[in-house]
Amino acid sequence: MMSYARTLLPAAALLAACNPQSGAVAQDSGAQDGRPFSVTEVAEFVSPWAMTFLPDGRMLITEKAGAMLLVSPDGKTRAAVSGIPAVSSAGQGALMDVVLHPEFARNHWVYFSYSEARADGLKGVVLARGTLSDSSSPSLQNVETLFRADPYVEGNGHFSGRILFAPDGHLFFTNGDRQKFTPAQDPKATLGKVLRLNEDGTAAKGNPLAAKGFHPAAWTYGNRNLLGIAFDPKGNLWEVEMGPKGGDEVNLIKPGVNYGWPNASNGSHYDGKDIPDHAPGDGYQAPKIWWNPSISPGDLIVYSGKAFPEWRGDILIAALSGKALIRIELNGTDANKADQWDMGARIREVEQGPDGAVWLLEDGRKGRLLKLMPKR
Repeated sequence: MMSYARTLLPAAALLAACNPQSGAVAQDSGAQDGRPFSVTEVAEFVSPWAMTFLPDGRMLITEKAGAMLLVSPDGKTRAAVSGIPAVSSAGQGALMDVVLHPEFARNHWVYFSYSEARADGLKGVVLARGTLSDSSSPSLQNVETLFRADPYVEGNGHFSGRILFAPDGHLFFTNGDRQKFTPAQDPKATLGKVLRLNEDGTAAKGNPLAAKGFHPAAWTYGNRNLLGIAFDPKGNLWEVEMGPKGGDEVNLIKPGVNYGWPNASNGSHYDGKDIPDHAPGDGYQAPKIWWNPSISPGDLIVYSGKAFPEWRGDILIAALSGKALIRIELNGTDANKADQWDMGARIREVEQGPDGAVWLLEDGRKGRLLKLMPKR
């Protein structure tokens, strides 16, 4: 996901480990008619989850089972980054998001999230950071746990784990409801909430719900499975989350607000039981956009590059079950569906490259890294 932490900065030398199975393969064909971009296959990974760009154009890419890879811009070379803690990757568990600290040039901090299992079998999502040692055998050193979801629970779903640095230096971290429903409304739990932290993982001062008895890190509540979060150029904070059977949402995130889950949703339970739709006066913030049937959003960015000037300031969403890249037009605090381009595969991640190209990660054991550029 794109964040303020991903501003390009000076970087270290190129890596040397070779991967003969990867390399750029153009995918421009007649099947792309109607799409305003060409698609180039750059590399292939085993269930990739997230990516971020280093200052020299290389990428850090996470894979579900627990690998973090340092990859050259052309995808031809890669090296495993050592120092990653043990990951519980069953179900929706994974080594998840990865972002750079805004002052990466000075401190070399890499922030990442992952799901872990305790000795008692209960599981939760973790926010961690380490110092990137950049060499032919890269590693994360001095890895420290900054925050753990509370409480840990049984099951393998809805960890969320997206990370975003705000312009003021605070850090937003998403905690899913873990498919337990009621914790999203529980003031003491961090589950089903957007959290606002300091860079060291402590709760930020001034969080609006603390005075109401909530966990001090809580920024919003009543959320479900929050898989994308980004600021627009005007400072509005946008979030995308998976609904139940239908009801996937794009939300304008406002401090202290209740987004309704599980008491209100524009979808239904998987067994067909109804959930009350969002309605005026119900006490919950309705989404700006929703989908029924589901698209299963996996990520969200607000585009700001030069390659697609007509998209600047708009949201791009990676869709899993929807197998699409989706564009949402923003007009202040209003949002409208614009385009939905069929990508023919489940899309887990969308990212903006240093040249304004749009990069996608496909979901699955042969998930491709794709680069999108305007058709000429």
